[in-house]
Amino acid sequence: MRERTWILISVGLILAYLSPLVILGEGAHLRIHDNLDSNLIWYKTLVENNVLFAPNDKEIPAIMNGLPREALSAELSMFALLFTLFDPFPAYAVNLFLMRFTAFFGMLLLLKKHVLPQTKAGSFISVGTALAFSLTAFWPFGGLSFAGVPLVLYAFLNIRKRKNHWTNWLILILVPFYSSFIVSFIFFLAIMGVFWLVDAIRYKKPNWTFFMGIVLMTALYLIKQYRLVYAELLGQGFTPHRVEFDRGYRDWDTVMNFFGNNLLHAHSHSYVYHYPFAFFTAVFALLFTAGIIAVRRLKRKRQPDPLTPGEKAIPALLLMIVVFSFWISIWNWEGMRVLKDAVDLINEFNFGRFHLLNVVAWYIVFALSLMMIQRRIKFGMVLVVLLLIGQVAGETSRHHEFKYRSIDYPSYEEFYAEDLFSDIQDYIGEDPSDYRVVSIGMHPAVAQYNGFYTLDFYVTMYPLEYKHQFENIIEGELAKNDTLENYYNTWGGRVYAFSDELGKNYLFTKNNQYTIENLDFGTEAFKEMGGEYVLSAVEIENAEDNNLELEKVFENESAAWKIRLYRAES
Repeated sequence: MRERTWILISVGLILAYLSPLVILGEGAHLRIHDNLDSNLIWYKTLVENNVLFAPNDKEIPAIMNGLPREALSAELSMFALLFTLFDPFPAYAVNLFLMRFTAFFGMLLLLKKHVLPQTKAGSFISVGTALAFSLTAFWPFGGLSFAGVPLVLYAFLNIRKRKNHWTNWLILILVPFYSSFIVSFIFFLAIMGVFWLVDAIRYKKPNWTFFMGIVLMTALYLIKQYRLVYAELLGQGFTPHRVEFDRGYRDWDTVMNFFGNNLLHAHSHSYVYHYPFAFFTAVFALLFTAGIIAVRRLKRKRQPDPLTPGEKAIPALLLMIVVFSFWISIWNWEGMRVLKDAVDLINEFNFGRFHLLNVVAWYIVFALSLMMIQRRIKFGMVLVVLLLIGQVAGETSRHHEFKYRSIDYPSYEEFYAEDLFSDIQDYIGEDPSDYRVVSIGMHPAVAQYNGFYTLDFYVTMYPLEYKHQFENIIEGELAKNDTLENYYNTWGGRVYAFSDELGKNYLFTKNNQYTIENLDFGTEAFKEMGGEYVLSAVEIENAEDNNLELEKVFENESAAWKIRLYRAES
Protein backbone atom coordinates (compact mmCIF):
# COMPACT_ATOMS: atom_id res chain seq x y z
CA MET A 1 0.00 0.00 0.00
CA ARG A 2 1.16 3.53 -0.68
CA GLU A 3 2.18 5.96 2.04
CA ARG A 4 -0.83 8.14 1.35
CA THR A 5 -3.12 5.23 2.15
CA TRP A 6 -1.37 4.57 5.47
CA ILE A 7 -1.67 8.26 6.34
CA LEU A 8 -5.41 8.26 5.58
CA ILE A 9 -5.89 5.15 7.72
CA SER A 10 -3.95 6.81 10.55
CA VAL A 11 -6.02 9.98 10.30
CA GLY A 12 -9.16 7.85 10.52
CA LEU A 13 -7.83 6.09 13.62
CA ILE A 14 -6.98 9.41 15.28
CA LEU A 15 -10.49 10.68 14.55
CA ALA A 16 -11.91 7.48 16.04
CA TYR A 17 -9.71 8.04 19.12
CA LEU A 18 -11.10 11.56 19.49
CA SER A 19 -14.70 10.64 18.67
CA PRO A 20 -15.90 10.30 22.31
CA LEU A 21 -15.41 14.05 22.67
CA VAL A 22 -17.93 14.56 19.87
CA ILE A 23 -20.29 11.66 20.55
CA LEU A 24 -20.44 11.98 24.35
CA GLY A 25 -19.83 15.72 24.58
CA GLU A 26 -19.80 16.79 28.21
CA GLY A 27 -20.58 13.20 29.12
CA ALA A 28 -16.95 12.32 28.34
CA HIS A 29 -14.63 11.27 31.16
CA LEU A 30 -11.50 13.43 31.33
CA ARG A 31 -8.41 13.86 33.44
CA ILE A 32 -9.02 15.91 36.60
CA HIS A 33 -5.50 16.41 38.01
CA ASP A 34 -3.79 19.49 36.54
CA ASN A 35 -6.68 19.78 34.12
CA LEU A 36 -10.32 20.14 35.21
CA ASP A 37 -9.19 21.11 38.71
CA SER A 38 -7.05 24.02 37.55
CA ASN A 39 -5.99 24.99 34.02
CA LEU A 40 -9.45 24.96 32.48
CA ILE A 41 -10.73 27.17 35.29
CA TRP A 42 -7.88 29.65 34.88
CA TYR A 43 -8.72 30.41 31.26
CA LYS A 44 -12.48 30.33 31.83
CA THR A 45 -12.12 32.81 34.70
CA LEU A 46 -9.80 35.12 32.76
CA VAL A 47 -12.19 35.28 29.81
CA GLU A 48 -15.43 35.60 31.80
CA ASN A 49 -13.98 38.33 34.03
CA ASN A 50 -12.61 40.27 31.02
CA VAL A 51 -9.12 40.43 32.52
CA LEU A 52 -7.06 38.68 29.83
CA PHE A 53 -5.20 41.89 29.02
CA ALA A 54 -5.60 43.58 32.39
CA PRO A 55 -2.56 45.08 34.19
CA ASN A 56 -0.49 42.80 36.41
CA ASP A 57 -1.86 44.27 39.62
CA LYS A 58 -5.50 44.05 38.53
CA GLU A 59 -7.30 41.89 41.08
CA ILE A 60 -9.69 39.09 40.14
CA PRO A 61 -12.25 39.25 42.97
CA ALA A 62 -13.77 35.81 42.24
CA ILE A 63 -10.52 34.10 43.27
CA MET A 64 -8.82 34.32 46.67
CA ASN A 65 -10.34 37.68 47.56
CA GLY A 66 -8.60 39.33 44.63
CA LEU A 67 -5.87 37.23 43.01
CA PRO A 68 -3.53 39.55 41.04
CA ARG A 69 -3.81 39.12 37.26
CA GLU A 70 -0.11 38.26 36.93
CA ALA A 71 -0.68 35.01 38.84
CA LEU A 72 -2.67 33.41 36.03
CA SER A 73 -1.84 32.26 32.52
CA ALA A 74 -0.53 34.32 29.63
CA GLU A 75 -3.04 35.91 27.27
CA LEU A 76 -0.77 35.53 24.23
CA SER A 77 -1.59 31.87 23.82
CA MET A 78 -3.75 29.56 21.74
CA PHE A 79 -5.64 28.58 24.90
CA ALA A 80 -6.72 32.17 25.51
CA LEU A 81 -7.94 32.36 21.92
CA LEU A 82 -9.83 29.04 22.14
CA PHE A 83 -11.57 29.98 25.39
CA THR A 84 -12.48 33.35 23.90
CA LEU A 85 -13.99 31.79 20.78
CA PHE A 86 -15.72 28.81 22.38
CA ASP A 87 -17.38 27.68 25.57
CA PRO A 88 -15.03 25.71 27.88
CA PHE A 89 -15.81 22.17 26.71
CA PRO A 90 -15.66 22.87 22.94
CA ALA A 91 -12.45 24.84 23.53
CA TYR A 92 -11.00 21.86 25.38
CA ALA A 93 -12.07 19.45 22.61
CA VAL A 94 -10.66 21.60 19.78
CA ASN A 95 -7.37 21.77 21.70
CA LEU A 96 -7.15 17.95 21.77
CA PHE A 97 -7.83 17.71 18.03
CA LEU A 98 -5.07 20.25 17.31
CA MET A 99 -2.62 18.49 19.61
CA ARG A 100 -3.17 15.01 18.16
CA PHE A 101 -2.85 16.00 14.54
CA THR A 102 0.16 18.24 15.15
CA ALA A 103 1.82 15.34 16.98
CA PHE A 104 1.09 12.96 14.10
CA PHE A 105 2.25 15.13 11.23
CA GLY A 106 5.17 16.59 13.18
CA MET A 107 6.56 13.16 14.05
CA LEU A 108 5.89 11.92 10.50
CA LEU A 109 7.86 14.80 8.98
CA LEU A 110 10.72 14.38 11.45
CA LEU A 111 11.08 10.65 10.84
CA LYS A 112 10.70 10.83 7.06
CA LYS A 113 13.06 13.73 6.49
CA HIS A 114 15.71 13.28 9.18
CA VAL A 115 15.60 9.89 10.87
CA LEU A 116 14.57 6.98 8.63
CA PRO A 117 15.51 6.15 5.04
CA GLN A 118 12.96 7.07 2.39
CA THR A 119 12.17 3.49 1.47
CA LYS A 120 8.85 1.67 1.46
CA ALA A 121 9.64 0.12 4.84
CA GLY A 122 10.90 3.45 6.17
CA SER A 123 7.68 5.18 5.12
CA PHE A 124 5.52 2.52 6.77
CA ILE A 125 7.50 2.70 10.04
CA SER A 126 7.37 6.50 9.97
CA VAL A 127 3.58 6.54 9.63
CA GLY A 128 3.06 3.78 12.22
CA THR A 129 5.36 5.41 14.77
CA ALA A 130 3.78 8.82 14.19
CA LEU A 131 0.33 7.29 14.77
CA ALA A 132 1.41 5.71 18.05
CA PHE A 133 3.03 8.98 19.17
CA SER A 134 -0.13 10.97 18.36
CA LEU A 135 -2.16 8.71 20.68
CA THR A 136 0.13 9.32 23.65
CA ALA A 137 -1.61 10.53 26.82
CA PHE A 138 -0.32 14.09 26.50
CA TRP A 139 -1.11 16.60 29.23
CA PRO A 140 -4.06 18.46 27.65
CA PHE A 141 -3.03 21.93 28.78
CA GLY A 142 0.53 21.35 27.65
CA GLY A 143 -0.69 22.16 24.14
CA LEU A 144 2.32 21.58 21.91
CA SER A 145 4.75 21.47 24.85
CA PHE A 146 5.36 17.79 24.04
CA ALA A 147 3.10 17.01 21.09
CA GLY A 148 4.82 19.76 19.08
CA VAL A 149 8.45 18.93 19.88
CA PRO A 150 8.95 16.67 16.81
CA LEU A 151 7.62 19.41 14.53
CA VAL A 152 9.97 22.01 16.03
CA LEU A 153 12.90 19.58 15.88
CA TYR A 154 12.06 18.96 12.22
CA ALA A 155 12.22 22.71 11.56
CA PHE A 156 15.52 23.13 13.43
CA LEU A 157 17.14 20.24 11.58
CA ASN A 158 16.03 21.76 8.28
CA ILE A 159 17.58 25.09 9.26
CA ARG A 160 20.74 23.29 10.38
CA LYS A 161 21.00 21.86 6.87
CA ARG A 162 20.67 25.40 5.45
CA LYS A 163 17.12 24.73 4.24
CA ASN A 164 15.70 28.09 5.22
CA HIS A 165 12.22 27.68 3.79
CA TRP A 166 9.70 30.10 5.30
CA THR A 167 7.63 27.23 6.72
CA ASN A 168 10.47 26.28 9.08
CA TRP A 169 10.54 29.79 10.50
CA LEU A 170 6.74 29.89 10.71
CA ILE A 171 6.85 26.78 12.93
CA LEU A 172 9.41 28.44 15.24
CA ILE A 173 7.25 31.57 15.41
CA LEU A 174 3.88 29.92 16.07
CA VAL A 175 4.70 27.08 18.48
CA PRO A 176 5.74 29.36 21.41
CA PHE A 177 2.17 30.66 21.56
CA TYR A 178 0.77 27.15 21.96
CA SER A 179 3.27 25.61 24.36
CA SER A 180 5.02 26.15 27.68
CA PHE A 181 8.51 27.55 28.01
CA ILE A 182 9.04 26.57 31.64
CA VAL A 183 7.59 23.06 31.32
CA SER A 184 9.40 21.84 28.22
CA PHE A 185 10.84 24.25 25.69
CA ILE A 186 13.40 25.91 27.94
CA PHE A 187 14.98 22.47 28.16
CA PHE A 188 14.51 21.70 24.47
CA LEU A 189 16.16 24.99 23.47
CA ALA A 190 19.01 24.31 25.90
CA ILE A 191 19.61 21.01 24.09
CA MET A 192 19.49 22.82 20.75
CA GLY A 193 22.08 25.24 22.13
CA VAL A 194 24.40 22.39 23.02
CA PHE A 195 23.77 20.89 19.58
CA TRP A 196 24.74 24.19 17.95
CA LEU A 197 27.90 24.50 20.07
CA VAL A 198 29.04 20.97 19.25
CA ASP A 199 28.51 21.68 15.56
CA ALA A 200 30.45 24.94 15.82
CA ILE A 201 33.40 23.20 17.48
CA ARG A 202 33.28 20.18 15.18
CA TYR A 203 33.07 22.11 11.89
CA LYS A 204 34.94 25.18 13.15
CA LYS A 205 32.25 27.35 11.62
CA PRO A 206 29.22 28.41 13.68
CA ASN A 207 25.86 28.09 11.97
CA TRP A 208 24.51 31.50 12.89
CA THR A 209 21.17 30.90 11.17
CA PHE A 210 20.57 27.90 13.43
CA PHE A 211 21.62 30.00 16.42
CA MET A 212 19.20 32.75 15.42
CA GLY A 213 16.39 30.17 15.41
CA ILE A 214 17.17 29.39 19.05
CA VAL A 215 17.29 33.10 19.90
CA LEU A 216 14.04 33.77 18.06
CA MET A 217 12.07 31.09 19.91
CA THR A 218 13.52 32.13 23.26
CA ALA A 219 12.65 35.78 22.61
CA LEU A 220 9.09 34.89 21.63
CA TYR A 221 8.61 32.87 24.81
CA LEU A 222 9.84 35.81 26.88
CA ILE A 223 7.44 38.12 25.05
CA LYS A 224 4.59 35.70 25.67
CA GLN A 225 5.56 35.50 29.35
CA TYR A 226 6.16 39.23 29.73
CA ARG A 227 4.20 39.27 32.98
CA LEU A 228 6.50 36.70 34.52
CA VAL A 229 9.59 38.50 33.19
CA TYR A 230 8.39 41.78 34.65
CA ALA A 231 7.30 40.34 37.97
CA GLU A 232 10.06 37.83 38.63
CA LEU A 233 13.20 38.74 36.71
CA LEU A 234 12.80 42.47 37.33
CA GLY A 235 11.71 42.02 40.94
CA GLN A 236 8.33 43.69 40.48
CA GLY A 237 4.90 42.57 41.68
CA PHE A 238 3.91 40.58 44.75
CA THR A 239 6.03 38.18 46.78
CA PRO A 240 4.93 34.73 45.56
CA HIS A 241 4.27 31.76 47.80
CA ARG A 242 7.01 29.92 45.88
CA VAL A 243 9.69 31.60 48.03
CA GLU A 244 8.73 29.12 50.75
CA PHE A 245 9.24 26.06 48.53
CA ASP A 246 11.16 23.49 50.52
CA ARG A 247 10.86 20.31 48.48
CA GLY A 248 13.26 17.48 47.80
CA TYR A 249 14.24 15.46 50.86
CA ARG A 250 14.24 11.96 49.34
CA ASP A 251 16.80 9.49 50.60
CA TRP A 252 18.98 7.57 48.15
CA ASP A 253 16.81 4.43 48.09
CA THR A 254 13.73 6.50 47.24
CA VAL A 255 15.69 8.33 44.55
CA MET A 256 16.70 5.05 42.93
CA ASN A 257 13.15 3.71 43.04
CA PHE A 258 11.90 6.92 41.45
CA PHE A 259 14.60 6.64 38.79
CA GLY A 260 13.46 3.15 37.82
CA ASN A 261 9.81 4.14 37.76
CA ASN A 262 10.49 7.26 35.71
CA LEU A 263 12.57 5.30 33.22
CA LEU A 264 9.81 2.73 32.70
CA HIS A 265 6.67 4.82 33.09
CA ALA A 266 7.66 8.49 32.60
CA HIS A 267 5.68 11.39 34.15
CA SER A 268 1.98 12.26 34.17
CA HIS A 269 2.65 15.49 32.22
CA SER A 270 4.57 13.60 29.55
CA TYR A 271 3.28 10.08 29.79
CA VAL A 272 4.37 7.48 27.24
CA TYR A 273 3.29 3.86 27.15
CA HIS A 274 6.73 2.67 26.04
CA TYR A 275 6.79 -0.37 28.31
CA PRO A 276 6.85 -3.13 27.19
CA PHE A 277 6.76 -2.78 23.38
CA ALA A 278 8.97 0.24 22.63
CA PHE A 279 11.18 -0.49 25.64
CA PHE A 280 12.09 -4.05 24.76
CA THR A 281 12.34 -3.20 21.06
CA ALA A 282 14.96 -0.60 22.00
CA VAL A 283 16.76 -3.01 24.34
CA PHE A 284 16.89 -5.60 21.55
CA ALA A 285 18.30 -3.03 19.12
CA LEU A 286 20.90 -1.96 21.68
CA LEU A 287 22.05 -5.52 22.27
CA PHE A 288 22.08 -6.25 18.55
CA THR A 289 24.22 -3.16 17.94
CA ALA A 290 26.61 -4.15 20.73
CA GLY A 291 26.87 -7.64 19.21
CA ILE A 292 27.76 -6.29 15.76
CA ILE A 293 30.46 -4.06 17.25
CA ALA A 294 31.87 -6.94 19.33
CA VAL A 295 32.06 -9.31 16.36
CA ARG A 296 33.77 -6.67 14.26
CA ARG A 297 36.40 -6.09 16.93
CA LEU A 298 37.00 -9.81 17.43
CA LYS A 299 37.73 -10.28 13.73
CA ARG A 300 40.23 -7.44 13.89
CA LYS A 301 39.84 -6.83 10.23
CA ARG A 302 39.52 -3.57 8.46
CA GLN A 303 36.12 -3.62 6.88
CA PRO A 304 33.32 -1.15 6.21
CA ASP A 305 31.34 -0.14 9.26
CA PRO A 306 28.28 -2.42 9.20
CA LEU A 307 26.15 -0.01 11.26
CA THR A 308 23.98 2.68 9.70
CA PRO A 309 23.98 6.20 11.20
CA GLY A 310 20.53 5.51 12.64
CA GLU A 311 21.69 2.33 14.35
CA LYS A 312 24.66 4.18 15.82
CA ALA A 313 22.28 6.79 17.25
CA ILE A 314 20.29 4.26 19.29
CA PRO A 315 22.83 3.89 22.16
CA ALA A 316 23.33 7.66 22.37
CA LEU A 317 19.59 8.37 22.54
CA LEU A 318 19.03 5.66 25.15
CA LEU A 319 21.89 7.09 27.21
CA MET A 320 20.25 10.52 27.01
CA ILE A 321 16.95 9.05 28.25
CA VAL A 322 18.72 7.36 31.17
CA VAL A 323 20.62 10.54 32.06
CA PHE A 324 17.46 12.67 31.98
CA SER A 325 15.56 10.17 34.16
CA PHE A 326 18.45 10.06 36.61
CA TRP A 327 18.74 13.84 36.68
CA ILE A 328 15.11 14.39 37.72
CA SER A 329 15.54 11.66 40.33
CA ILE A 330 18.51 13.28 42.04
CA TRP A 331 16.90 16.71 41.67
CA ASN A 332 14.64 15.66 44.54
CA TRP A 333 17.46 14.01 46.51
CA GLU A 334 18.14 15.44 49.95
CA GLY A 335 21.74 16.11 48.94
CA MET A 336 20.54 18.71 46.43
CA ARG A 337 19.18 20.85 49.27
CA VAL A 338 22.63 22.42 49.59
CA LEU A 339 22.19 24.11 46.22
CA LYS A 340 18.49 24.81 46.68
CA ASP A 341 19.06 26.47 50.03
CA ALA A 342 21.85 28.58 48.59
CA VAL A 343 20.14 29.84 45.43
CA ASP A 344 16.48 30.93 45.37
CA LEU A 345 16.07 30.30 41.63
CA ILE A 346 17.22 26.68 41.99
CA ASN A 347 14.79 26.22 44.88
CA GLU A 348 11.78 27.76 43.11
CA PHE A 349 12.28 26.39 39.58
CA ASN A 350 12.46 22.72 38.63
CA PHE A 351 15.61 22.35 36.53
CA GLY A 352 15.11 18.59 36.44
CA ARG A 353 12.40 18.63 33.79
CA PHE A 354 14.64 17.52 30.92
CA HIS A 355 13.09 14.09 31.46
CA LEU A 356 9.75 15.35 30.14
CA LEU A 357 11.31 15.31 26.65
CA ASN A 358 11.91 11.56 26.94
CA VAL A 359 8.53 10.89 25.35
CA VAL A 360 9.88 12.16 22.01
CA ALA A 361 13.25 10.41 22.41
CA TRP A 362 11.53 7.08 23.12
CA TYR A 363 9.57 7.24 19.88
CA ILE A 364 12.62 8.17 17.81
CA VAL A 365 14.46 5.21 19.34
CA PHE A 366 11.44 3.01 18.67
CA ALA A 367 11.40 3.99 14.99
CA LEU A 368 15.16 3.42 14.62
CA SER A 369 14.88 0.06 16.37
CA LEU A 370 12.03 -1.05 14.11
CA MET A 371 14.10 -0.09 11.09
CA MET A 372 16.97 -2.21 12.39
CA ILE A 373 14.66 -5.19 12.91
CA GLN A 374 13.31 -4.80 9.38
CA ARG A 375 16.82 -4.72 7.91
CA ARG A 376 18.56 -7.32 10.05
CA ILE A 377 16.02 -10.08 10.77
CA LYS A 378 14.36 -12.52 8.43
CA PHE A 379 10.63 -11.82 8.34
CA GLY A 380 11.51 -8.65 10.24
CA MET A 381 8.67 -6.69 8.62
CA VAL A 382 6.13 -9.06 10.15
CA LEU A 383 7.62 -8.40 13.58
CA VAL A 384 7.61 -4.66 12.87
CA VAL A 385 3.89 -4.73 12.09
CA LEU A 386 3.13 -6.68 15.28
CA LEU A 387 5.20 -4.32 17.43
CA LEU A 388 3.49 -1.26 15.94
CA ILE A 389 0.07 -2.79 16.54
CA GLY A 390 1.08 -3.53 20.13
CA GLN A 391 2.35 0.01 20.68
CA VAL A 392 -0.76 1.61 19.18
CA ALA A 393 -2.99 -0.72 21.22
CA GLY A 394 -1.02 0.13 24.37
CA GLU A 395 -1.44 3.87 23.88
CA THR A 396 -5.12 3.42 23.04
CA SER A 397 -5.66 1.48 26.27
CA ARG A 398 -4.76 4.69 28.12
CA HIS A 399 -7.54 6.60 26.36
CA HIS A 400 -9.13 9.02 28.81
CA GLU A 401 -12.58 7.47 28.35
CA PHE A 402 -11.32 3.96 29.20
CA LYS A 403 -8.99 5.05 31.95
CA TYR A 404 -11.19 7.40 33.94
CA ARG A 405 -14.49 5.58 33.45
CA SER A 406 -12.84 2.39 34.80
CA ILE A 407 -11.84 4.10 38.06
CA ASP A 408 -15.28 5.64 38.52
CA TYR A 409 -14.30 9.23 37.79
CA PRO A 410 -17.22 11.56 37.08
CA SER A 411 -17.76 12.82 33.55
CA TYR A 412 -17.13 16.46 32.68
CA GLU A 413 -20.84 17.20 33.13
CA GLU A 414 -21.06 15.29 36.42
CA PHE A 415 -17.87 16.88 37.76
CA TYR A 416 -18.89 20.50 37.23
CA ALA A 417 -22.58 19.78 37.98
CA GLU A 418 -23.92 23.11 36.72
CA ASP A 419 -27.59 22.43 37.52
CA LEU A 420 -26.80 21.37 41.07
CA PHE A 421 -24.74 24.47 41.82
CA SER A 422 -27.31 26.68 40.16
CA ASP A 423 -29.82 25.30 42.66
CA ILE A 424 -27.43 26.16 45.51
CA GLN A 425 -27.02 29.72 44.27
CA ASP A 426 -30.79 30.09 43.90
CA TYR A 427 -31.26 28.84 47.46
CA ILE A 428 -28.73 31.31 48.88
CA GLY A 429 -30.46 34.06 46.94
CA GLU A 430 -27.63 36.58 47.00
CA ASP A 431 -25.24 37.80 44.36
CA PRO A 432 -22.17 35.51 44.51
CA SER A 433 -19.94 38.56 44.80
CA ASP A 434 -21.52 39.33 48.20
CA TYR A 435 -20.18 36.22 49.94
CA ARG A 436 -17.26 33.80 49.82
CA VAL A 437 -17.18 30.00 49.95
CA VAL A 438 -14.75 27.14 50.47
CA SER A 439 -15.18 23.50 49.52
CA ILE A 440 -14.50 20.37 51.55
CA GLY A 441 -14.11 16.94 49.98
CA MET A 442 -14.01 18.28 46.43
CA HIS A 443 -11.90 20.58 44.27
CA PRO A 444 -12.66 24.32 44.61
CA ALA A 445 -12.61 24.41 40.80
CA VAL A 446 -16.15 23.04 40.80
CA ALA A 447 -17.52 26.01 42.72
CA GLN A 448 -15.34 28.42 40.76
CA TYR A 449 -16.60 27.01 37.44
CA ASN A 450 -20.15 27.69 38.57
CA GLY A 451 -19.61 31.33 39.41
CA PHE A 452 -18.98 31.21 43.16
CA TYR A 453 -16.37 33.48 44.70
CA THR A 454 -13.91 31.08 46.31
CA LEU A 455 -11.34 31.64 49.02
CA ASP A 456 -9.73 28.30 48.13
CA PHE A 457 -8.08 27.54 44.81
CA TYR A 458 -5.32 25.63 43.01
CA VAL A 459 -2.82 27.92 41.31
CA THR A 460 0.93 27.81 40.63
CA MET A 461 1.67 31.30 41.94
CA TYR A 462 -0.14 33.62 44.36
CA PRO A 463 0.82 36.09 47.12
CA LEU A 464 2.69 34.62 50.07
CA GLU A 465 0.64 36.85 52.36
CA TYR A 466 -2.55 35.08 51.29
CA LYS A 467 -1.04 31.66 51.99
CA HIS A 468 -0.37 32.67 55.60
CA GLN A 469 -3.81 34.26 55.95
CA PHE A 470 -5.64 31.18 54.69
CA GLU A 471 -3.56 28.96 56.96
CA ASN A 472 -5.53 30.39 59.90
CA ILE A 473 -8.59 28.54 58.58
CA ILE A 474 -6.89 25.14 58.32
CA GLU A 475 -4.14 25.28 60.95
CA GLY A 476 -6.09 22.97 63.28
CA GLU A 477 -6.32 20.26 60.64
CA LEU A 478 -2.71 20.71 59.51
CA ALA A 479 -1.55 20.25 63.08
CA LYS A 480 -3.15 16.78 63.11
CA ASN A 481 -1.54 15.56 59.90
CA ASP A 482 2.19 15.82 59.17
CA THR A 483 1.67 14.95 55.50
CA LEU A 484 -0.84 17.74 54.93
CA GLU A 485 1.21 20.21 56.97
CA ASN A 486 4.31 19.45 54.92
CA TYR A 487 2.28 19.56 51.70
CA TYR A 488 0.93 23.02 52.45
CA ASN A 489 3.97 24.57 54.08
CA THR A 490 6.66 23.34 51.67
CA TRP A 491 4.63 23.64 48.45
CA GLY A 492 1.22 25.22 48.96
CA GLY A 493 -0.06 25.22 45.38
CA ARG A 494 -3.37 23.82 46.58
CA VAL A 495 -4.96 26.33 48.95
CA TYR A 496 -7.67 23.93 50.09
CA ALA A 497 -9.82 23.49 53.19
CA PHE A 498 -7.95 20.34 54.18
CA SER A 499 -9.20 17.73 56.59
CA ASP A 500 -7.00 15.28 58.44
CA GLU A 501 -9.62 12.56 58.03
CA LEU A 502 -9.95 13.06 54.27
CA GLY A 503 -6.25 13.52 53.55
CA LYS A 504 -5.23 14.46 50.01
CA ASN A 505 -8.47 13.21 48.51
CA TYR A 506 -10.77 15.73 46.87
CA LEU A 507 -13.16 13.42 45.07
CA PHE A 508 -15.83 12.39 47.55
CA THR A 509 -18.68 11.94 45.13
CA LYS A 510 -22.19 10.82 46.11
CA ASN A 511 -21.01 7.27 45.37
CA ASN A 512 -18.03 7.69 47.69
CA GLN A 513 -19.50 9.06 50.88
CA TYR A 514 -17.67 9.74 54.12
CA THR A 515 -18.30 11.47 57.41
CA ILE A 516 -15.82 13.80 59.08
CA GLU A 517 -16.15 13.11 62.77
CA ASN A 518 -13.89 15.80 64.20
CA LEU A 519 -13.24 18.82 61.99
CA ASP A 520 -11.17 21.69 63.41
CA PHE A 521 -12.22 24.55 61.16
CA GLY A 522 -11.07 28.14 61.73
CA THR A 523 -14.53 29.64 61.42
CA GLU A 524 -13.59 33.04 62.83
CA ALA A 525 -10.67 33.38 60.41
CA PHE A 526 -13.00 32.22 57.62
CA LYS A 527 -15.53 34.92 58.53
CA GLU A 528 -12.82 37.58 58.72
CA MET A 529 -11.87 36.76 55.12
CA GLY A 530 -15.46 37.20 54.01
CA GLY A 531 -16.33 33.53 54.14
CA GLU A 532 -19.97 32.65 54.69
CA TYR A 533 -20.70 29.22 53.24
CA VAL A 534 -18.94 25.85 53.24
CA LEU A 535 -19.78 23.55 50.34
CA SER A 536 -19.05 20.10 51.68
CA ALA A 537 -19.19 16.87 49.69
CA VAL A 538 -19.17 14.95 52.97
CA GLU A 539 -21.12 15.16 56.21
CA ILE A 540 -19.42 17.09 59.03
CA GLU A 541 -20.52 15.40 62.26
CA ASN A 542 -19.26 18.11 64.59
CA ALA A 543 -20.38 21.05 62.45
CA GLU A 544 -22.04 22.79 65.39
CA ASP A 545 -18.76 22.72 67.36
CA ASN A 546 -17.26 24.78 64.52
CA ASN A 547 -20.22 27.18 64.41
CA LEU A 548 -21.29 25.75 61.06
CA GLU A 549 -25.03 25.37 60.59
CA LEU A 550 -26.36 22.91 58.02
CA GLU A 551 -28.70 24.81 55.72
CA LYS A 552 -29.69 22.17 53.17
CA VAL A 553 -28.46 19.07 51.30
CA PHE A 554 -28.41 19.25 47.49
CA GLU A 555 -28.34 16.32 45.08
CA ASN A 556 -29.54 15.43 41.58
CA GLU A 557 -29.09 12.63 39.06
CA SER A 558 -26.73 14.47 36.68
CA ALA A 559 -24.28 15.62 39.38
CA ALA A 560 -21.43 13.64 40.89
CA TRP A 561 -21.87 15.34 44.25
CA LYS A 562 -24.12 15.36 47.25
CA ILE A 563 -23.50 18.83 48.65
CA ARG A 564 -24.14 19.88 52.23
CA LEU A 565 -24.44 23.64 52.45
CA TYR A 566 -23.13 24.89 55.80
CA ARG A 567 -23.37 28.49 56.89
CA ALA A 568 -20.72 29.97 59.15
CA GLU A 569 -22.15 31.60 62.27
CA SER A 570 -20.32 34.08 64.47
